Amino acid sequence: MNNTISCMSANFVARQLGYRMTGGWGQGDRATNDYFRPLETYEQRLDALLQEIVAMGFQAMDLWNAHLHQTWATDDHIAIAKALLQKHGLAVVSYAGGFGASVEEFTRTCRVATALGIPVLGGSTPLLQQERSALVDTLRRHGLKFGFENHPAEKTAQDVLRQIGEGDEDVIGATVDTGWFGTHGTDAVQALEELAPRLFHIHLKDVLAAGGHDTCRYGRGVVPVRACVEMLKRVGYTGAISVEHEPDHFDPTEDLVANRTMLMEWLAT
Repeated sequence: MNNTISCMSANFVARQLGYRMTGGWGQGDRATNDYFRPLETYEQRLDALLQEIVAMGFQAMDLWNAHLHQTWATDDHIAIAKALLQKHGLAVVSYAGGFGASVEEFTRTCRVATALGIPVLGGSTPLLQQERSALVDTLRRHGLKFGFENHPAEKTAQDVLRQIGEGDEDVIGATVDTGWFGTHGTDAVQALEELAPRLFHIHLKDVLAAGGHDTCRYGRGVVPVRACVEMLKRVGYTGAISVEHEPDHFDPTEDLVANRTMLMEWLAT
């Protein structure tokens, strides 16, 4: 298979907290936004992040919006990001995160994505339920796809299908996070099979145990990650696969390199 393998930049959610993230995801999100927002330091800080991703062997990434958030991204921020991505030869396969509760903010999200040539929004927005027609119109106008990502509330594939609804398959689908299915004790392989017709993107993640969301190196947790890859082959999934691992208390770099190597081997066999 020729799936693009990407690195999720949210893997470093705890970095700006010195890998002492005791207040949950929101704490890391705020710290990362605060660190990257200042324009005067943006080029230097984003350049360092992209250099790390390339050094790990990746040629593609998922841009977490805390690294270029739609609410604070100016034309200058976007121009810097575009130039640095070109400099490092990195393609961005998805824009990740929460995309706002208003049509205005969602439009700003689409503006960032289109400026950087990002084809998929992989995350969430309440507009999916509250203003679906405006969401669909905005996506089509910008030539983008929205892949709703399962998180704590979606325990099964059927939960995801209820969220994304029927119709608009050209622009509304699923971004599957295998780790959250593992947290819920759900068979991620079966979920991928059920969601196959609506798959836009994959966050391939393992977690140590059901009931918690402590991410880990592939093969050390409860998610059958290799079997997930085999299922993606069987259903003919040709999209990108994101290597995702977002620990609260340690740098995931070594694990990310190992995960990428394993994923490359599984895709090749």
